[in-house]
Amino acid sequence: MKKVLFIAMLAIVCVAMTACKNNFKKTDNGLLYRFETINPDGAQPAAGDIIVGELILRLEEDTLFSNVGNPNRIFQVAENCMFKGDFQEGLLMLHEGDKAIFKVPADSVGKLVDPRQMPPAYEAGKGQYFYYEVTVNDIVTKEDLMQEQANFIKECEQRKADEPALIAKYVADNNITAKPTKSGLYIIVNKKGDGDKVANGKQVSVNYTGRLLDGTLFDTSREADAKAANKVQQGRKYEPMTYTVGAQPMIKGWEEGLMGQTAGSDITLIVPSELAYGDRGAGQDILPYTPLTFNVTIESVE
Repeated sequence: MKKVLFIAMLAIVCVAMTACKNNFKKTDNGLLYRFETINPDGAQPAAGDIIVGELILRLEEDTLFSNVGNPNRIFQVAENCMFKGDFQEGLLMLHEGDKAIFKVPADSVGKLVDPRQMPPAYEAGKGQYFYYEVTVNDIVTKEDLMQEQANFIKECEQRKADEPALIAKYVADNNITAKPTKSGLYIIVNKKGDGDKVANGKQVSVNYTGRLLDGTLFDTSREADAKAANKVQQGRKYEPMTYTVGAQPMIKGWEEGLMGQTAGSDITLIVPSELAYGDRGAGQDILPYTPLTFNVTIESVE
């Protein structure tokens, strides 16, 4: 009797779970959706707006992404859907404070992207689904974005105007007597090596540390420097960088600064943004119009 009751209860639980998983409504365009929380008085996004919130993305039962507990900008609402049942339609249905799940055929997504971009668990033609679980915390409107862009442009213009003075102050504060090259690059030779010269086609091995003028470390091949800055990257193997000169694209200031230097040398480069990442910047640390410094030890030239 206990066994029969257990099986019966298990069946009820399975049916309930299946019903919960499949309790989705469908729009006229074929989007499957289910609202967990509804806040009809909240603001709704329009095309071009950005949704700030939490997202859990799953392929069937496999979680591919989650920022639960760390809401941020997760989607920009598109003008049009890319296929029948696209979750973009659902974004327009949301309000601030809503929580909804959108169920999207994985094969529809798979037809639009490179196969290498699909999760390893994806199998074409198996009827799998992506589940987008979206909680809306805030909406950044198109007008907000335009103002952000205007402020960013103004900030960049100011950074560009301030850069020459920043470099001059750094040179003076550090008692640098070297003169800049025609391009504006400073090359300070701390130690002159007696090995082969860096030239196009040569294989070069270097240790380096890159910093902003205020000392902020943004990259290094030296573990000791990474530890001192509390910026050790887990899984990274700290060792000299080896590359073939001219075959691997490097920033202009690096290429100019190392060319003709000899193995065994230790040099410091002060690189104006025009010879680095210019008006684009790079990553979170290097903003547009940011001058950089590199300390480089040329370990070998072959």
